[in-house]
Amino acid sequence: MSARPLLWPLAVAGGVLAWSVLETRSFVLRRADVPVLPAGSDPLRVLHLSDTHMTPGQRVKQDWLRGLASLEPDLVVSTGDNLSHRAAVPAVLDAYGDLLDVPGVFVFGSNDYYSPVPPNPFMYLRGGTGGPRPREKDLPWRELRDAFTARGWTDLTNRRADLEVAGRRLSFVGADDPHLGYDELDDVPADRTADLAVGVVHAPYLRVLDRWTSSGYPLIIAGHTHGGQLRVPGYGALVTNCDLDRARARGLHRHHVDGADSSWLHVSAGLGTSPYAPVRLACRPEATLLTLTAVDSSRS
Repeated sequence: MSARPLLWPLAVAGGVLAWSVLETRSFVLRRADVPVLPAGSDPLRVLHLSDTHMTPGQRVKQDWLRGLASLEPDLVVSTGDNLSHRAAVPAVLDAYGDLLDVPGVFVFGSNDYYSPVPPNPFMYLRGGTGGPRPREKDLPWRELRDAFTARGWTDLTNRRADLEVAGRRLSFVGADDPHLGYDELDDVPADRTADLAVGVVHAPYLRVLDRWTSSGYPLIIAGHTHGGQLRVPGYGALVTNCDLDRARARGLHRHHVDGADSSWLHVSAGLGTSPYAPVRLACRPEATLLTLTAVDSSRS
């Protein structure tokens, strides 16, 4: 029997693998409108960055990120996993560049605390990679935190903060990474006197989304999922690496609690990958420009 028929599957598999490696550099800017501001408000432009997973030598990613300052956002929201290397803090700061002069808020993810290790793909597909790490934090997260705050960004690690953005008062609540079980979820009712209340978290675990939605936060911003990282056309993400459903692995969706309370949820597919899994398939690395608009009072 000729071996030629066996070559076609190998060629297809090789082509898919090659493209999935190339796709990690195919950066894209997504855009979405979110109607959450009081009626009659002017829009706010929010740049959502997540899961950069930076190493010092990733020049293409760094150059692309640096160019996002030309969007002139009113606010930057960073939802963590900035690092994938112990020497990556200067590269992150250089890549974020002039964005650090824009009002910003941030939380960290597991890959800001712990250097990456080779994953167990079977555990990953089962969603069993969460929980505290049995080792010391070995990435320079304090250095990164101090650099962000020195430039004026606000640390939302298990805390609340108010920020004036383009003449509007925004109220924020943030959580440390739920994927590690570091979130501290005391009841923090949304500030109804602010122009907008926003929840910011790395990993969109349902316990966090439910709590903040029930507490009156109209908008929640998260990352962590990589959009699935490997997506099957017509099927979507294989996993979310948390308990969020696959249909909401990336993009803008509604989150409902008990069929009554609801919020907008934006999950970024992120900009990077673990250095041990440098592939993406049908899931380009992304940043998102969210345009916050006024609620349509005729529908309320």
